[in-house]
Amino acid sequence: QLRLAESGGGSVQPGGSLRLSCAGSGFSLDYYVIGWFRQAPGKEREGVSCLSTSGAYTNYADSVKGRFTISRDSAKNTVYLEMNSLKPEDTAVYYCAAHRPEVGPHFCEVGSGLFGAYGQGTQVTISS
Repeated sequence: QLRLAESGGGSVQPGGSLRLSCAGSGFSLDYYVIGWFRQAPGKEREGVSCLSTSGAYTNYADSVKGRFTISRDSAKNTVYLEMNSLKPEDTAVYYCAAHRPEVGPHFCEVGSGLFGAYGQGTQVTISS
């Protein structure tokens, strides 16, 4: 059974950094496209980033480009989201999700409707 578990959230000041983890169990993350999403109070869930199965292709929402980095550690079966220069508007519950690749190993779409198997989420709060 495909399961994902997020961790690493917390409360930091603007300009700070956090690293979120998405651990997979029951399957290898190497065979799935992995995406990060977030949902702020009163707002719809939005795609933040994605990582292709090859690990060589990444994509980001415009709002986080240059500040967030997605990566994978296959030995730990974990995908990370490194978040720097955090802003109050980054405050949200962050989720990771997965889907089988549809367009080869070197592509992913941020926020794709193909994503499923979401984890329970981890809260990120940016406040001074």
